[in-house]
Amino acid sequence: MTILQQAAIMTRVMALKSIARPVLARPVFKAAAPYRGLATVADTVFPANQAAPKPAHSAPYQFDASAPKATPAALKLKSGHVFTGTSFGAQNSSFGEAVFTTSLVGYPESMTDPSYRGQILVFTQPLIGNYGVPSQEKDQFGLLKYFESNKIQCQGIVVNDYATRYSHWTAVESLGEWCAREGIPAISGVDTRAIVHLLRDQGSTLAKLEVGQEVLENKEVIEFPNPNERNLVSEASTKEPYELNPMGDVKIALIDCGVKENILRCLVARGAAVTVLPWNYDFNSVMDQYDGLFISNGPGDPRAAMATVQNLATAFKSPAPKPIFGICMGNQLMGMAAGLEVYKLQFGNRGHNQPAINMQNGRCSITSQNHGYALDDSVLAPGSTLKGWEKYFVNANDGSNEGLRHLTKPFSSVQFHPEAKGGPQDTEYLFDDFLSLARAEKVKNSAKPFFVSEPLPKNVAKPIEIVA
Repeated sequence: MTILQQAAIMTRVMALKSIARPVLARPVFKAAAPYRGLATVADTVFPANQAAPKPAHSAPYQFDASAPKATPAALKLKSGHVFTGTSFGAQNSSFGEAVFTTSLVGYPESMTDPSYRGQILVFTQPLIGNYGVPSQEKDQFGLLKYFESNKIQCQGIVVNDYATRYSHWTAVESLGEWCAREGIPAISGVDTRAIVHLLRDQGSTLAKLEVGQEVLENKEVIEFPNPNERNLVSEASTKEPYELNPMGDVKIALIDCGVKENILRCLVARGAAVTVLPWNYDFNSVMDQYDGLFISNGPGDPRAAMATVQNLATAFKSPAPKPIFGICMGNQLMGMAAGLEVYKLQFGNRGHNQPAINMQNGRCSITSQNHGYALDDSVLAPGSTLKGWEKYFVNANDGSNEGLRHLTKPFSSVQFHPEAKGGPQDTEYLFDDFLSLARAEKVKNSAKPFFVSEPLPKNVAKPIEIVA
């Protein structure tokens, strides 16, 4: 080792010794109770089915020392499995199809999504309720800013850890207060991981969310009604037509199978005038008044909406077709009208992290989804078509259909939710694509051109009159 190398080593050693050792910082105070990080507001106690008070600001509530002890609750599956916990919602029981969602955020949006109608929703995210529930504030279009409909649509919710304290600048009440006020049972303290394993292995199953002191002693045989045997689309759909943004530059007829508020917002915010029609409305008789047709999402078995399927089949045969776009159930109904069959998925795709591959360019988008049925597109092998239809998107996880596209006509649909709410907005451009087609059709099919040229009057020589 040379003298220069020895000198370099000694320099490094001295430099390391000169560096101060880190000092472990200790907290200067100790919390009196194990509060959660963002927890500042606690549940209040009030009679069930009565409106909770709306505070003017997010000031902390105090725990009620006289509050009754937690009420036992149990989730009973048709398979015979029973999960016990405590109730934090309405003090009543309900039936439904037990399904799970992998969404990490957005419980107010999920619970008010009409596609969850008839279902008991199990959250895989352990902590639920930590940011409370916002108000029913509306935006400039008259649509709810924070919810997907004006009420809770699911039959009940199941969580591992309910946050009794919440903190968010938009919150006006807790999740428990909201559920109690709307008559929705809720259970906390159960092993949601075990429930999800069961649902993934055996498939979505019917269930009962039971609340009361006698839940453990109740051994009677339960008859589980199947909500999918009802026409849930009819229940979720509007009963009368209504309009949004009537002064929009392009007119869209929207068939409401259980539409989300953010789908409507994505259309009217882009300048469309939207007329919302009931699910079984004969839109073919009025399509001359519109520039495009939109088929919305919705709950339950799509085979309950055969009236919509028949109307779509008629629209597909039109010699001058208007652009048609469908989302979620809209994809299934359009596929059935094209000649495809539907089947029930084992446990469905519900969450904000579903990968969908665009078959046109190979790009994969992360999407928000909520559906228990899917189209059987096995007849659409790669490179093949059915009456001019081809695959548009495919799920990268299970290979299920995520969309259809017609080769020559302006028809397309997707199984996922481009409008998200909550979740990624990677595919929101599909609204732009649809409205661009509708605007192009409006110009092409306009009965009157925007400018009508008229011949100018000829100059005629007139004698000059001299006025004295």
